[in-house]
Amino acid sequence: MDEKTKLSSAKRHFWLVLVIFSLTGQIAWVVENMYFNVFIYKMFQASASQISLMVQASAVTAAVTTIVMGAFSDRIGKRKILMCAGYIAWGLSILGFALIRKDMIISFLGTAAAGAASMGISLVILMDCVMTFFGSTANDAAFNAWLTDSTTEHNRGAAEGINSMMPLIAILVVFGGFMGFDLDKPESWTTIYLIIGIAVLAIGVLGFVIVRENAIPKNDKDSYLDTILYGFRPIIVRQNPALYLAMLLYMIFGISIQIFMPFLIIYYEKSLGMADYVLIMAPAIILAAVVTAFYGRLGDRIGFSGSIMPALGMLMAGYILLYLFPHVIPVSGMAMRIPVFIGSLFMMSGYLCGMAVFGAKLRNETPENMAGRFQGLRIIAQVLIPGVIGPFIGAAVLKGAQMIVNSDGTSSFLPNANIFLASGVVLAVLMLLTGISLRRVREYMR
Repeated sequence: MDEKTKLSSAKRHFWLVLVIFSLTGQIAWVVENMYFNVFIYKMFQASASQISLMVQASAVTAAVTTIVMGAFSDRIGKRKILMCAGYIAWGLSILGFALIRKDMIISFLGTAAAGAASMGISLVILMDCVMTFFGSTANDAAFNAWLTDSTTEHNRGAAEGINSMMPLIAILVVFGGFMGFDLDKPESWTTIYLIIGIAVLAIGVLGFVIVRENAIPKNDKDSYLDTILYGFRPIIVRQNPALYLAMLLYMIFGISIQIFMPFLIIYYEKSLGMADYVLIMAPAIILAAVVTAFYGRLGDRIGFSGSIMPALGMLMAGYILLYLFPHVIPVSGMAMRIPVFIGSLFMMSGYLCGMAVFGAKLRNETPENMAGRFQGLRIIAQVLIPGVIGPFIGAAVLKGAQMIVNSDGTSSFLPNANIFLASGVVLAVLMLLTGISLRRVREYMR
């Protein structure tokens, strides 16, 4: 085999591993980020504040885990073992959710239905943190460090475009897979957790065979604590201004997303009465994924400064449409589905294109062979702070939301379009700050 053929084969192998691990990880994250909310809402009648608490607890766990385990991967000079073993443990933790059912809690503890609901919410929040520990070790820390190690500034936009479109593909897979289940029935959730858990576990096992790891130097000269705290040192901040400025902007972007995201499916299904939201969302997801794949390649050519504002503009257009219809501009029936579809398309496209642009920028600015110790900072900007502040704002916006009585006599809240208004306000602040950054520190954000 000549050198050109070897390079081509290695390139195809890299893209295969990227797609498999990224897609599987995002399927697991979609179940956590979008369907755990639905799970405790439907099965245990969780309130907006309880859903917000779960998201916040998970965000804190993800950040702490990624800081510690990312630094550990740098220290031992290995990503593969943490990726693969982490996916296996991740899958096992998802399987544990199959046991969290109200009837089982009542059977084991002998509590009343109300007590079982409260216990169920507590167990889901606790297990969500356990699952997040393994998922963040495998995906946020090890896989993302591996991806940085395996790419260069010439192809990171394309790689990040693929990586960033995977959340939408995962949503499509999960939406399509969940269509056949009645999510009001506990046994449906049991089956879902079994399927997702086994799939993630299997990919972890497969990874030991297919993942190739670039050699990186061990960082055993500094203490483990020094490695963990490396990115927090003022001197490192001064040496890498573009990296930290990008993280700040990415953080505000994430806050905007997390205001509405925990309540999105409930909003579609319950507030808009779109029981067939999967059929409406699927085409939007497919189109947005295609847009994101091409946009990532475009970002490689025109850079951060040329690609970030159009992505944010798409996101803002989506917010405006989703806020206006059907509440400010009343429409119903099939007529409502058209603006909701278009708004969702813009929202999803802007969301993932923005992730691709920010993600590529962060990888390009990360010091070589130090990807692990900077993954924790990335998660603080991308997950922790947005995951704490965003849902808090969302819950505050929905504090006076309409309440409905369920068939079993319990009550639940109905999210409203104000979540998109609040998200748009935060996004407007981001666009203003980004514009100022591009004008005044262009040498940093080129």
